[in-house]
Amino acid sequence: MGVSWIADKWARSDASPAMQYLGLGLYTVAQAVIFLPLMLIAAHRSSPDVIPMAGIITGLLFVGLTATVFLTRQDFSFMRGILTVGGFVALGVIACSLIFGFNLGLIFSAVMVLFAAGSILYTTSNVLLHYRTDQHVAASLALFSGVMLLLWYVLRILMSRR
Repeated sequence: MGVSWIADKWARSDASPAMQYLGLGLYTVAQAVIFLPLMLIAAHRSSPDVIPMAGIITGLLFVGLTATVFLTRQDFSFMRGILTVGGFVALGVIACSLIFGFNLGLIFSAVMVLFAAGSILYTTSNVLLHYRTDQHVAASLALFSGVMLLLWYVLRILMSRR
């Protein structure tokens, strides 16, 4: 979370494009570190088609959500409060699972896919309607974080079904 905050602050910086790209790069490296254990588990303990299938499903969902925003031109900024509360609830459930030792399970992953989809709708809408043209790095970071969250939980669902 700390790396995400710093990366977002740098990517939104008006100081220099180099600082913006440094923030995006930092976040990308952090995501690679976070994803590595899950990818290794998926590669060695699941069907060989799980990772490509998760990528395809995530890509298709992203294209569908993005097309929804571009075709409807609807402003999804009303979702900010819902996503904020939902994010805190998700963090609370994750913390409780760590403290009390229960498995989050398939239902939690499905709800998080919906949360990630909402995040992508919200962010894409903001990119289309509210970001300035010189904020392309911040927009990329915001969309990337939503896509990676979606990929994480799609992969978890597919791994639980195999």
